[in-house]
Amino acid sequence: MATPPESRRILSTSEGVNREAFSPLDWTLFVSVALIWGSSFLLMDIGLEAFEPGLITLLRVGLGAAALWLVPAARSTRVDRADWPRLVALSVIWVAIPFTLFPIAQQYINSAIAGMLNGAVPIFAAVVAIVMLRRLPRAATFAGLIIGFAGVVAISAPSVGEGGTEALGVALVVIATACYGLAINIAAPIQQQYGSLAVMARMLMLATLWTAPLGFVGATGSTFEWAPFFAIAVAGILGTGIAFVFMGNLVGRVGSTRASVLTYLIPVVALILGVVFRGDVVAPISVAGVAMVIAGAVLASRRDTPAN
Repeated sequence: MATPPESRRILSTSEGVNREAFSPLDWTLFVSVALIWGSSFLLMDIGLEAFEPGLITLLRVGLGAAALWLVPAARSTRVDRADWPRLVALSVIWVAIPFTLFPIAQQYINSAIAGMLNGAVPIFAAVVAIVMLRRLPRAATFAGLIIGFAGVVAISAPSVGEGGTEALGVALVVIATACYGLAINIAAPIQQQYGSLAVMARMLMLATLWTAPLGFVGATGSTFEWAPFFAIAVAGILGTGIAFVFMGNLVGRVGSTRASVLTYLIPVVALILGVVFRGDVVAPISVAGVAMVIAGAVLASRRDTPAN
């Protein structure tokens, strides 16, 4: 399979193949990833009852990689040697660094603040896309980004004062969030070249190697319990395996900026699950934030034509 020259430059991106309004398939991928990743907070809470953060990261990545390698199409697709540097970069930027930084950061800041900062992914993705593509997205897309981020802030606001905010924790989450914004952009060309399944299987395989050292260290301080193990297994197979395939597919279809807006829905899902399974009390401002997030997603999903 011939490789286009632009896909061999790691710091490059490409337009989505669907510049029109989201299709039913786009919406299915969009909502599915938001639901899966939004549930990861609850699953991580359960996992932390027995496992250290480093081991959780390794299990998530390793189980996700194993699940994808069981699919014959992931193994049969050949990726040109010239494209492996992009795969290595994605394995580090999209998985190894942020998956390692988030558990460490949440030792210093509460989950509400971490979720609010993670909501900046679409902003970072949009900035990177503007630089790489040398064009601005349309006004409605920008409006969707701003409204959605304001919604994330509103959802998180009632919980921000529950714990002290440490500069180190904030800095680590910002770094992780910036990594996500960059990775979403550089994933687009190679996903369009080989398909999401082949790309994500190899990316997660590489990331398993990078996260193994801290995982082995974490194993020494962990105990085994079935409920935490099943929770992390679900987070790994669905959240790190299948969801990454869906996300890669979505990025290739609608572009990095519009695909990244699903990050805004993750706190909504986490909020609902917290109410249902943890008995969390929802403040009126959080309900307003949910409405803003949905409105932002709808705006960003519309036809994407370049701004004048």
